Amino acid sequence: MTSAIRVRGLSKSFGEVKAVRDLSLEVRKGEIYGFLGRNGAGKTTTIRMLLGLIAPSYGEVELFGRSVRRDREGALAKVGFLVEAATAYPNLTVRENLEIQRALVGSSRAAVDEVIERLALGPYAQRRSSRLSLGNRQRLALARALVGSPELLVLDEPANGLDPAGIVEIRELMRSLASSGTTIFMSSHILAEVDQLADRIGIIHDGTLIEEHERGEAGSRKRLRVEVEADFPERAEAVLRERLGLRKIERAPEGAIEHVLRISDSAASVPEIARALVGAGVGIERLVPVEENLEERFMRLTGGQR
Repeated sequence: MTSAIRVRGLSKSFGEVKAVRDLSLEVRKGEIYGFLGRNGAGKTTTIRMLLGLIAPSYGEVELFGRSVRRDREGALAKVGFLVEAATAYPNLTVRENLEIQRALVGSSRAAVDEVIERLALGPYAQRRSSRLSLGNRQRLALARALVGSPELLVLDEPANGLDPAGIVEIRELMRSLASSGTTIFMSSHILAEVDQLADRIGIIHDGTLIEEHERGEAGSRKRLRVEVEADFPERAEAVLRERLGLRKIERAPEGAIEHVLRISDSAASVPEIARALVGAGVGIERLVPVEENLEERFMRLTGGQR
């Protein structure tokens, strides 16, 4: 079996509100899957159904081939998770919280020391969780999810409350876990992080999975424009308008150091632009197509304003 998560026809309604509609997806073992959506799109409802925290109205969830509906305990035996707000026993220390989690999952005593070191919680091990900063409460929640070395991590906003250095540390941790075979299903509003981490990305909108694509998949990103840095931008613009019939050309703002032309015509061809300018004796320092990033793509697909 190569699937860590298999979802088929998953739907959930709360009265008249259809939170998730006929959702199907599959997450392969060892990959990082980024699950994106606007607030209210159905992300957290989906995650809660994956973990058996709420029952679907229709559909089926399998984790490592086991049905969450029919065998929740067996399905979750290899799963660690962090859902919504980070929680802990407030009057217990970091170590005591982790010892309780260790006992619940039946892990060895060494597992607590390991996750404390991995999440850089050593200086706070004897501190009550109620006295932790938001970022360190998030680290503690991640540490609890990692106790027992789960084969699947389901993480809802894992970088919530972390400073930039903490975000980088968590990114490297997840890369390390994935490289050692751990499957990660993560939801996040930090799209740049998802773009760097995820092997595959799914976007949910109004309860429906509207797109899935692999990292670097050909054609997965829309070309926004072609940028040309030329020795003589006025001459370059005239050549492109006259010889290629291009109309949507903008120059860099007055006073800009770079002599850049931004060409938005859908018909603009990089090879044709290069040939036209070189043929007219215009020197080219840079000629590149510019594609939308994940944030721009996400906003376009979900109807948000840029």
